[in-house]
Amino acid sequence: MIIKKLSLYNFKNHSEKKFEFSPQINCFVGNNGVGKTNILDALHYLSVGKSFLGNTDLNNIKNDELFFTIDAEIQSDNSQDIIKILQSKEAKKMIKKNDKSYDRLADHIGYLPSVMISPYDSNLISDSGESRRKFLDSMISQTDSEYLFDLIQYQKTIQQRNALLKYFVKNRVWDKDSLEIYNEPIIKFGTKIFIKRKEFVKKLNPIVQNFYQIISGGKETVSVIYDSHLTDGFDASEPYKKFDELLKNNLDKDRMLTYTSKGIHKDDLLFEMDSALIKKTGSQGQQKSFLISLKLAQMSLIKELTKKTPILLLDDIFDKLDDSRVSQLIELVNQENFGQIFITDTHRERTENVVKKINEESIIFEV
Repeated sequence: MIIKKLSLYNFKNHSEKKFEFSPQINCFVGNNGVGKTNILDALHYLSVGKSFLGNTDLNNIKNDELFFTIDAEIQSDNSQDIIKILQSKEAKKMIKKNDKSYDRLADHIGYLPSVMISPYDSNLISDSGESRRKFLDSMISQTDSEYLFDLIQYQKTIQQRNALLKYFVKNRVWDKDSLEIYNEPIIKFGTKIFIKRKEFVKKLNPIVQNFYQIISGGKETVSVIYDSHLTDGFDASEPYKKFDELLKNNLDKDRMLTYTSKGIHKDDLLFEMDSALIKKTGSQGQQKSFLISLKLAQMSLIKELTKKTPILLLDDIFDKLDDSRVSQLIELVNQENFGQIFITDTHRERTENVVKKINEESIIFEV
């Protein structure tokens, strides 16, 4: 997949910007605060329909404006498409492909797979399980068109169950039968999500390990482990049994807490080095090497599963990584044929040197 053209209107700090891209390397160079990362965020929008910075859609409308649009011309092996994203202050977000709106966001996810490497990646190690869970969901959603739909249905049902639990406490009533109405969809969608997460991490882990050995050259072994309430005692011949038992066994606890305490909405990824959490034992350099390995593995697995080459978004990483890691990253990008690349940096000369090492056609945009 190649993004040929990009147009931004009222997106964050950009009133109007237009770009025609190289099919290989595109660099955005300028001082801090001029909006380089915002351009990458627009590209991320094209891929997954939302900001990678976690901003709400309305907050991405330029100050004092009523809407933003992101338009792109995208070339694939078989077609050339126009993708348009429109967010108005007065209406819900619309994503169109060739002037036809998607019925649901899940139908767009996976059309243009992408991977972002940015300074914010360190949050994956330091933050709570929620950030790692979102990262895992984002990866799988780009490879499985039904996964996001199942996830949305699961989350809606959990919210409804939690609301009913709170209603019971507030009104001093209890109706077990009404609560159990939500159990069937929670078990159905939750078990499907669990199985897909488990299988995806099983494939991801050895790829991360391989990239880490190349980047670090170290003797330590890293691992990505899927941690779920469903893991212990799960029986593939009776896939729904484990989740059913979880809900029943924790009913009194849920009633007291007024929320659903067990389920795949509490899943986590454990990042380990030599069988200990990397956030506790890994040096800053080891953690950076691990994160790069994780993102490159993400790219490699998405490419394998979708038969599409994801776009690679590199945000300000050359200020955050030492020269040896930058060299390793560039060398791996070269070897793996990762496709179209977008880079932001504050130093034009440094960017030019990096591009020379990759030895591909490039365009440098002054922002």
